[in-house]
Amino acid sequence: MMKQLMMVGFGAMAREVMTLLPEDLILKWVVVPPASVALVQAELGPAVTVLSRIEECTASPDLVVECAGQAAVREHGAAILTRGWTLGLISVGALADETLTRQLREAARQGGGTMLVLAGAIAGIDGLAAAREGGLESVTYQGRKSPQSWRGSYAERLIDLARISEPTTFFRGSAREAAMLFPANANVAATIALAGLGMDRTQVELVVDPTIGRNQHQIKACGRFGELDIAMSGFPLEANPKTSTLAALSVVRACRQCTDSLVI
Repeated sequence: MMKQLMMVGFGAMAREVMTLLPEDLILKWVVVPPASVALVQAELGPAVTVLSRIEECTASPDLVVECAGQAAVREHGAAILTRGWTLGLISVGALADETLTRQLREAARQGGGTMLVLAGAIAGIDGLAAAREGGLESVTYQGRKSPQSWRGSYAERLIDLARISEPTTFFRGSAREAAMLFPANANVAATIALAGLGMDRTQVELVVDPTIGRNQHQIKACGRFGELDIAMSGFPLEANPKTSTLAALSVVRACRQCTDSLVI
């Protein structure tokens, strides 16, 4: 049976996801800002309905995936969850805002919706979440990127990116602090925190490294289960160097899980 998908956002990530959708899931609705509706509608054609507000959708998608950034979670999240829909979140850093998280949880409780936190650009979230059930003692995340990848972020207030000649740690703090200060760069930290010890007990280190060309992520955790050490070095999307290819593929995985009878 064919299932129906709604996407919030239609940038580089959404376009990548659209090309890899499973055959039994059809893109039916796209939500974009009002100024973009006509342009995106012309690109997608009549088979897809382009909206600017969730309230304009009169049917019920089997899955909604957010590919538009933290502002879109704030604008559309509650409306989606109030309707009892499942919302796949890629901009997980938005949940560092305690007030927003409470609002979304309340909307989900009232409407019967579900927030599905996607793994995004990191691996090992399943193991970390399992380890939490038996007692975690510590979780540390290190994000390492080139100077260019940190430009335009709060990092420019903490360090002179133009003069960096060797790997340098410029931030140490909690996952909540990292997600709030670096909203475009800390979705991974927030996801790790939600899977493990929470926003305030998960430690984050952010590093600028002029010797690398890819974004690198490392999780270290220990507890009753043993020890975990996972490292990732990911390629960006060709269409948007600031977006992780694996993050887009995690959205595709959620789409496949929506339709498959065997879920891993």
